[in-house]
Amino acid sequence: MIEIKQLYKSYGELEVLKDINLTVNTGEIYGLVGRSGAGKSTLLRCINGLENYQSGSLKIDGTEMKDLSKTQLREFQKEIGMIFQHFSLVERRNVYKNIALPMVCWKYKKEDIDKRVQELAKLVEISDKLYDRPRMLSGGQKQRVAIARALSMNANLLLCDEATSALDPNTTQSVLNLLRELNQKLGITIVVVTHQMEVVRQICDTISILENGKISASGNVKEIFLKKPQALLGLLGKDYSYAEIPGIVFTLLLSRSEM
Repeated sequence: MIEIKQLYKSYGELEVLKDINLTVNTGEIYGLVGRSGAGKSTLLRCINGLENYQSGSLKIDGTEMKDLSKTQLREFQKEIGMIFQHFSLVERRNVYKNIALPMVCWKYKKEDIDKRVQELAKLVEISDKLYDRPRMLSGGQKQRVAIARALSMNANLLLCDEATSALDPNTTQSVLNLLRELNQKLGITIVVVTHQMEVVRQICDTISILENGKISASGNVKEIFLKKPQALLGLLGKDYSYAEIPGIVFTLLLSRSEM
């Protein structure tokens, strides 16, 4: 479980996160939504320990992140996987070596590495691509490699920073299906940073909407879309309409400015 209370983060005089309060339950898929510059990616990096915060509390499974030493933080980060918009694969290494990289850095035994790579490749359905280099893969396949690498250390928390923003709609759907499947199969907690409302609708259980470094709305996805708080309307723009099909609320039309 992630528990954040009264968190503030600044760069010099600039406050980028202001009084952040939220709870991510174990096994949940949680969305952090907002426009560019709202602070959502900075908050994600605070969760991963890549950024410090000036005040407040950020606990993961009861551990206060700012109290960890560098050595303790490095050990703690083994259980946190992260994927990015542009995949961050090592181009000169094949798929096998990209997935294996964290385990190699932690000096795992060769046979353990091989077993884990084969398991993960099967899990994300890229077993036939293990000896291809990233340049030979589609965007969706690259993201599957990145997901496998993020899970290689048996992570129980997966952080996704705009992970589908560079993908076409069909590939986005495929990656979202995979993330939901991993969540259900492994029980892994997933935090998704996105500006894509369709991503929120597809896989998130709970969302927080960030505006100017503050959480302006938070709650169950279905309830947020039903209540239509001003923060949500600000993201969707003026031209929007809603329809309800078997209990699922979704956006039919976004404003042209958001497409």
